[in-house]
Amino acid sequence: MTNFRILLAASTALLTANFALAQTWTKTSAPTNNWVCIASSADGRGLAASGYRLNIPIYTSTNSGDTWTTTSAPSNTWSSIASSADGSRLVAVQYSGGWIYTSTNAGVTWISNSAPQANWTSVASSEDGNKLVAVNNFPETIYTSTNGGTIWTQATNAPVAMWQGVASSADGSKLVASFFLPNGGRIYTSTNSGITWSPATNAPNANWSSVASSADGTKLVTVANGGNIYTSTNSGNAWVTNSLPPNSSWYACASSADGSKLVVVAQKGLIYTTTNSGAVWISNNVPALAWQCVASSSDGSKLLAGVGNGGIWTSQTTPSPQLNVLPADTNLKFSWTLPSTNFVLQQSLDLGTTNWTDVTNVPALNLTNLQDEVVLSPTNNSGFFRLKTP
Repeated sequence: MTNFRILLAASTALLTANFALAQTWTKTSAPTNNWVCIASSADGRGLAASGYRLNIPIYTSTNSGDTWTTTSAPSNTWSSIASSADGSRLVAVQYSGGWIYTSTNAGVTWISNSAPQANWTSVASSEDGNKLVAVNNFPETIYTSTNGGTIWTQATNAPVAMWQGVASSADGSKLVASFFLPNGGRIYTSTNSGITWSPATNAPNANWSSVASSADGTKLVTVANGGNIYTSTNSGNAWVTNSLPPNSSWYACASSADGSKLVVVAQKGLIYTTTNSGAVWISNNVPALAWQCVASSSDGSKLLAGVGNGGIWTSQTTPSPQLNVLPADTNLKFSWTLPSTNFVLQQSLDLGTTNWTDVTNVPALNLTNLQDEVVLSPTNNSGFFRLKTP
């Protein structure tokens, strides 16, 4: 093996940003609706959203919410929507004895799936769009699909419950689902794409309304309507409560790919964000609106939130992705979380010069962790690398 030194150190993206202090939210051009579900592609550019009221269509955006287009999906009471990493494959579920619909062309056309009619409440997708999971509160079942929704299978060993929220790891193997009960619901997890489910014994009983997961499925966040917010760093084996205002009608949550950046919204006009997996939360400066849904790009720098009987708002902070490097046989593998702003990998043999050159290798997206990866064969004993906006 070639003997070389990795001189990466602090040569991450030459940007600084404080996510916690960036609290500016801007209203998009989306029309006024009772927005209850929104989904984002990994880079935050491809969006899909709809609402909980009869005759509301599904809207999509290809430019982070600057403009919105009505899709051909039937107008209905849509309750949840999920997206693949590239935004091309979408899945949406209807409430009130509704159906499940999927799209393979970013919402241009939709087809009804073979799942039964139900009061579908939530749906989640793997990052390639093949593995799907959907839950309902009548007839209180969980269904999964491994082929993008062509065939759905009922999870026979999951308890009959008023399922309310569901989330998936990037590869679709680790799932988390929560249900609602007047005297307190429960949280269940699966490590085999929904074949078997186990109760999260350390999670308190609460009226859980939403759950979100990191790409690897280890970091979870869940919110309780009328209760608190809880996080887990070990796939749901242990949970801790967070220092947020209780009884605030917390309604939805979203997570970055690494699980460090979280966002939660409440119907009582609150949005909180964190950059350290829930250790410290920052209140965002937003209007006192009935926030009902939220989505995040994979790097957590681009956020979307929808309002009941209102519009859709967005928050954008400057990403500063961390550049990682690992030996790969005789090569080096560089990786960074897929950013919501374009970055290029650059190299230089001498930090004392300005002679940085772009690495021409095209990054490959690893769908298991939502990381862009580049493998290089070192030609010198040492070198410097960085990420920079073009």
